[in-house]
Amino acid sequence: MEGPKILGNFQIGILGICIAVATIISSIILSQGFLKVKKFTEEVIDVTGSAQKGITSDYVVWEGSFSVREVSLPAAYKRLNEDLSKVKKYLLSKGVNEKEIIISQISTSTIHKKNAEGKDTNEIEWYYLSQGVEFRSKDVERVTEVSREITELINEGVEFDSGAPKYFYTRLDDLKVEMLARASENAKLRAENMARATGNKVGLMRSARMGVFQITPINSTEVSNWGINDTGSLEKKVTAVVTVSFAIE
Repeated sequence: MEGPKILGNFQIGILGICIAVATIISSIILSQGFLKVKKFTEEVIDVTGSAQKGITSDYVVWEGSFSVREVSLPAAYKRLNEDLSKVKKYLLSKGVNEKEIIISQISTSTIHKKNAEGKDTNEIEWYYLSQGVEFRSKDVERVTEVSREITELINEGVEFDSGAPKYFYTRLDDLKVEMLARASENAKLRAENMARATGNKVGLMRSARMGVFQITPINSTEVSNWGINDTGSLEKKVTAVVTVSFAIE
């Protein structure tokens, strides 16, 4: 009976040793895995990349207004209507498409006479009527020229006030894709230069965060946390910024 008993104890001992060895191996594997995960999560480099490109606006919106003052309301409406005809005639003579012209509703104000104390009385001094005109076009140069010259209508007795054109770029969505790609390439180049200086290599990209776009006049250095969308300049500069994290090998 002693033989089987000794054999049983030996088998139990071997089993215990196997379990211990397996536990040690598992611990080593887990610790190596933990170190790899820790390395993956901690050894990164954060860089900011940027890209700039000059663009020329391809769409313009222009607004102006004209006004009259008359002692009677019918006379004011009649004169305003005559001025509207002059404005339309002028715009058409400059090559503006009639379908592009938008005429706003008439705004009417009643101006009362003032007493010796400077307060309004019930007596009407005159009526002030104004009307706006606007047109939008892809013909940027023509609209710009018209906006500068339309005050010539003053020589015809039209009290015209011309606003500054607003310039836009209609292919901005496509441009954003291009600019983000270029900014990301710039970020990787910066990361590689920094890593090389310390004897390391840049690995896979971990994360990327897009910044706001800055659309500014061509020579402007202005930036904003909320982004800038300049509409006052024909020639613009688009700046894209991204913040990227890369693994370090």
